[in-house]
Amino acid sequence: MELEFTRVSHERPVSRLTLSRPERRNALSLGLMREVIAVLGDLPEETEVVVIAGEGPAFSAGHDLAEMLDRDPEFYGELFAVCTEMMEIVHEVPQPVVARVHGAAYAAGCQLVAACDLAVAADSATFATPGVKIGLFCSTPMVPVSRAIGRKRAMEMLLTGEPISASTAQEWGLVNRVVPAERLDDTVDGLLEQITSYSPQVIGIGKKAFYAQVDLDEQRAYDIARSVMASNAEHDDAQEGIGAFVEKRQPSWSAR
Repeated sequence: MELEFTRVSHERPVSRLTLSRPERRNALSLGLMREVIAVLGDLPEETEVVVIAGEGPAFSAGHDLAEMLDRDPEFYGELFAVCTEMMEIVHEVPQPVVARVHGAAYAAGCQLVAACDLAVAADSATFATPGVKIGLFCSTPMVPVSRAIGRKRAMEMLLTGEPISASTAQEWGLVNRVVPAERLDDTVDGLLEQITSYSPQVIGIGKKAFYAQVDLDEQRAYDIARSVMASNAEHDDAQEGIGAFVEKRQPSWSAR
């Protein structure tokens, strides 16, 4: 499809998806979210990891509020259904999805950061779920944010609407790493280099298993995990990796 609100580049093994509405602080319009879904649903076979970034001064300010004035109920239902689909596909694709965050990540933009598998932020980045300030509680952002940072911290963000700093976001578990802005790209690239040094098939197996078990009780989680691990042990790359470790050599993954 022709892209209007996003930019995409593919340089094996990394695909980079950039939210490209800088004049609107990368507000997540219906059109933009549909493009993200389309891109993630049609990644090149050689893609092993995806980076989501924002163009301009912000990562994303959240939903496009101008688009939400005086609409019918069907529009609002579709808007939040598409937003949910976008967040879900981030988990459904086998490739790890890494948020590269600079500037503001607010409301649904904060939701997107929380939904990504990993997040690296510039030390100048800020995060907020400020919907309460405009009478639209951040109920959908609440879902991944509360799972990332826990109940009390999520409720503080949701009830006050006040932004938190990148360092607080790291302390709370919303992002993995915080670095000076000038080191943001190098830090992201270093993380990608490490991830892509491993078997992409095994990474995909592990990501799927992670989300299948993470919200279950311990017994049901183990039921899933032990089955996945037993199956994984038979995989060619597991046998290659174990053999390489025993033989003290570098593994040669089947995808390369």
